[in-house]
Amino acid sequence: MKKIFKIIGIVLLVLIIGIIAAPFLFKSQLENLVKKTINNNVNATVAWQELDLSLFSSFPDAALKIKDFSVINNAPFAGDTLASGSELQLDMGIMQLFKSSGDPIQVDEVRLNDAFINIKVDTLGNANYDIAKKTESLTANAETDQPVAATEDGGGFQFDVQHYEINDSRVNYLDESTKTFLRLTEVNHSGTGDFSADVSTLETETSALASFDLDSVNYLNKNKIKLTADIEMDLKNQKYTFKDNEAMINQLPLVFQGYVQVNETNNDIDLSFETPSSDFKNFLAVIPEEYAKNLDGVTTTGDFRVSGIIKGIVDETHIPTLDISVSSNNASFKYPDLPKAVEDIVIDAQVKNETGLVDDTYLRLGNVTFRIDQDKFAASGRIDRLTTNPLVDMALKGRLNLANLEKAYPLELDQDLNGILNVDMTTNFDMESVDKEQYQNIKSTGMANLTNFKYTSPELPNALTLSEAAVKFNTSTITLEKLQGQTGQTDISASGSIQNLIPFLLSKQDLKGRFSVKSNTINLNDFSVAETTATTTEDNGEVKEKETVVAGSDAIKIPSFLDAALDFSAGKVIYDNITLTNVKGNIAIADETATLSNVSSDIFGGNIALAGNVSTKSATPTFKMKLDLSAIDIDQSFAGLDLLQGIAPIAKALKGKLNTDIELSGNLSDDLTPVLSSLAGNALAEVLTAKVNPDQMPLLNALDGKLDFINLADIDLSDLKTKLSFDNGQVAVKPFDFKVKGINVTVSGSHSLENVMNYNLTLDVPAKLLGNKIGSTLAKLSDTDLDTYTVDLPVSLTGSFNNPQVAVNTQLAVNNLTQQIVATQKEKLKNEGADKVRDALGGLLGKATGTNPAAKDSTAVQQKPTDTTTSKNEVKDAVKGILGGLLGGKKKKVDTTKSNN
Repeated sequence: MKKIFKIIGIVLLVLIIGIIAAPFLFKSQLENLVKKTINNNVNATVAWQELDLSLFSSFPDAALKIKDFSVINNAPFAGDTLASGSELQLDMGIMQLFKSSGDPIQVDEVRLNDAFINIKVDTLGNANYDIAKKTESLTANAETDQPVAATEDGGGFQFDVQHYEINDSRVNYLDESTKTFLRLTEVNHSGTGDFSADVSTLETETSALASFDLDSVNYLNKNKIKLTADIEMDLKNQKYTFKDNEAMINQLPLVFQGYVQVNETNNDIDLSFETPSSDFKNFLAVIPEEYAKNLDGVTTTGDFRVSGIIKGIVDETHIPTLDISVSSNNASFKYPDLPKAVEDIVIDAQVKNETGLVDDTYLRLGNVTFRIDQDKFAASGRIDRLTTNPLVDMALKGRLNLANLEKAYPLELDQDLNGILNVDMTTNFDMESVDKEQYQNIKSTGMANLTNFKYTSPELPNALTLSEAAVKFNTSTITLEKLQGQTGQTDISASGSIQNLIPFLLSKQDLKGRFSVKSNTINLNDFSVAETTATTTEDNGEVKEKETVVAGSDAIKIPSFLDAALDFSAGKVIYDNITLTNVKGNIAIADETATLSNVSSDIFGGNIALAGNVSTKSATPTFKMKLDLSAIDIDQSFAGLDLLQGIAPIAKALKGKLNTDIELSGNLSDDLTPVLSSLAGNALAEVLTAKVNPDQMPLLNALDGKLDFINLADIDLSDLKTKLSFDNGQVAVKPFDFKVKGINVTVSGSHSLENVMNYNLTLDVPAKLLGNKIGSTLAKLSDTDLDTYTVDLPVSLTGSFNNPQVAVNTQLAVNNLTQQIVATQKEKLKNEGADKVRDALGGLLGKATGTNPAAKDSTAVQQKPTDTTTSKNEVKDAVKGILGGLLGGKKKKVDTTKSNN
């Protein structure tokens, strides 16, 4: 007995050692086999982080795990991910590991975890999943007649799968040719069956969230789908028959039966389905749960049925014929927590295709009606060419009290619906005409009217009410016949035409139109974002208040969908503390840009004309504007315009009238106010009449104190003109002149929009006004002499307008005056000396010739002096003596003896 136990122990030990050692012995062999199989059969780049072989997790089978794998397409989908996942597991019998290298390894189970499968078909019909190499062919297993992936030396994997799973995965399917996009998330699917038998039953369980878009229209959005299906598989004939099946779409149950036959050139489909019961709650169940909410306790009457037949051949030119109907008669529903019910519900709709050609698919709405209280609404019509170029022919008629909608259905709205909507219209159009803006092909007639509509929002300080909005549909145009609105102090009356309402609603085109807007009063503060005061508690227990904006930090944006023109007029427009009257002009809105033209208004006792644009298209809003202000009151404009305060702070001390043209551009803040540091442009200002009050401006007070010989209250600014330019927060002033009691003042320099200045003033001052500043030497001159002199007195202004630094350079002025006087005296002495020289020379020349030079004749000129040398020396000595006396040179002593001779 001991010997038997000893033998058993040895066997167990060998087995354990073998199980432990097998992964190391066979891992390399299997990894090489996987790589060889992929390289011989797949035209794609396949990679993984780790390949692991385990005998414990799936004992008595061996489990081959490929972790963090990816399959990347080659051309024509180069770089696209076809599939990826965290783990792919292949289970096989342990004995499969001991097969020779030439024999295929039989796989029994496949598990795919946390995977992403991305299927794409382009407009040319190329499919990214078509990655099998064309030069390789699939061989058949002699025993099972099942396909086997072949390799060059005959080795590979044979998939005789008994069970497979896909867990927590995602599937995307995009067909660019038909604009079909199917998204499946949270996919869990499993199947159990015998794939080695010719005929067997595959038991499947499937759950997922499905989203479906067709031609950019969303039909399903994360709808829950569950499917329990037993499928009879005839693998030899490639026929799959559905048995004992039940599906759930959201909470709507469906049962179905039929088959799918896969042929060499086409597929043959014959399926039928229907709701297992006719309770109207089935209709609510098909609505996504996030909108329909909990159906527990909902009472319903009437019936609801869905049934359909899908039958025919599927190939490159055909689809199956369709006959899908949805019907309900005299139904109602009421949620237990809501006060009103939806009653008299009638649904009669069909999706049909009788030929198998895609263009012949259509939707028929025989009659769809419902009633809430006494309000009835009905729709009917037909949509042909449903999947290609839909041709819509619809009629809508009815009356709705919008406030009753959320009283009868669990809507979650940001604000309450209200108002009475009346509609009676028909429309006929095809979607291709909508997309191509061929509005002449859109035929609509009838009317829509909304009354007593009220809109409230935390972003508006007051509710917006529309007493009436009436739209009339004509054959080619849609007319806004009347719109009357009110919010706060603002009243609006509008009319106009809408060019493309249906394309705007159905095809996401820009809303195009032209409107005329009139108002008695527009207070722009009625459209500002409402603000609240929040309190915070500091660590020391102190409570502080902080102003916050309810709407958050989102910037004001010009709607991107608007392409409209507005002609407007208003009796009064109020913005902060500015009031404009008799306002009129034009605004064109397109591409997130508002362009203003011919805008005029009375303002600040004068008037303003402006043109330009505001754009919110970029991340930072921008503007460019030209303003023409005529005869405006300087005092009022300075108090009302922050821009003027920044450009010309000194205007605070002026009272009078002003003309100015301003061209500027720059950035805007989130609330569309100018960012002063970003401004660039120029201005031309003309002062018509102005009086100066130095007490209103510290700069003028300081300057007045430094110049004791003038009074700045006497400044004459009439007809003053100057040009300014500004860029990067700096305002540069082109030199300009004005007078103070006859004294001319020239001004030049610049300042920043933060009011840091650097200016130079030059005063053309009469010398006598400098008083004792001219010094003792110049003071000897008489007042009469000083009256003839003026001097430039330089003054520099630095610091800020509120804290100025004034420097008067009197010394430079005195130095300049001294130079003027010295130059004048030199010129005077020079002139006097020249006169004396001329007189002396004239006398000497007359004596030498014995005649008066002025009276000499030709005879005298021809006479030869008796002693030429003597007469020349006499003249020379006389000139030297005179010049020496004038110029301060030393005189030479005259030899009297020689002179007497």
